Amino acid sequence: MATVAAVIASTHHPFYYKASTSTGAERPPFADEWVAKITSFRETLTRANADVLVLVGSDHFHQLWLDNMPQFLVGKAPFYDANWYNEEREFGLPKMFFTGQEDLSAHILRDGLDAGFDLAFSNELRIDHSVTCPMITLRPEADLPIVPIYTNIFAPPLPQPKRYVQLGTMIREVVESWPSDKRVAIIGTGHLSLELGGPRQFGPHGPDPEFDRKAVEWIASGDIEKALGEVSLESLWEPGNATHGFLDFMLMMGVAGAGEKADYVDSLDLFHTMEAYFTWYPKGIK
Repeated sequence: MATVAAVIASTHHPFYYKASTSTGAERPPFADEWVAKITSFRETLTRANADVLVLVGSDHFHQLWLDNMPQFLVGKAPFYDANWYNEEREFGLPKMFFTGQEDLSAHILRDGLDAGFDLAFSNELRIDHSVTCPMITLRPEADLPIVPIYTNIFAPPLPQPKRYVQLGTMIREVVESWPSDKRVAIIGTGHLSLELGGPRQFGPHGPDPEFDRKAVEWIASGDIEKALGEVSLESLWEPGNATHGFLDFMLMMGVAGAGEKADYVDSLDLFHTMEAYFTWYPKGIK
């Protein structure tokens, strides 16, 4: 059976690539610290020696729109193009190309359906920065086959937070049941408090530092019960109008397991959001 070599959760700031590659007067003052933190974070995936990456993210209304919005979707294509034109224009993101791991996609779909998750799928999925940004930070070579999994965090009605946790648990179990000798890293990205287009978008830090502090503590300690006790679809509006991206962090807590403390935790306060990075190595995997 396959081995889950690492469970990794992070934010996916689209400006990292531009900040890290800028030089001279165009290089922002926080770039060097950011690059140093990402370099350390990247080593946690390198250390896992993974053969395949399962990548959990959310489409930012690029391919999925209100005319067709699945709650949970698995990519099952042989390859994936990225990024979208507006991401290349606004964020300076490069064009990217990924090979798909079709066998694992098919396994997740079949066993996920049998486990009670009515998963959608796509053979023509073009992926965006929720997947490509963690690849840029963690595996810039983009040389490992991937299985992208998209969740709906943008278009109500959304599943309840507990369903994201349950999906994470299922993904872990199904990956471990894959009849393969491959080492798989499961990587998911969301965000902490975040406001887009509102009065709290551009402050010295995220719009709700207290929520960020609690969220990092929940994730780092694996306190799923505490997170579920305080987080609801209604309450997530309060820390910022785009904070529902935290649901993907809750999904990754489900992947890691209740009570599992992260082996690696780091964060960085930027001018409008807190970046956060977590890695778990399952017991016996070092």
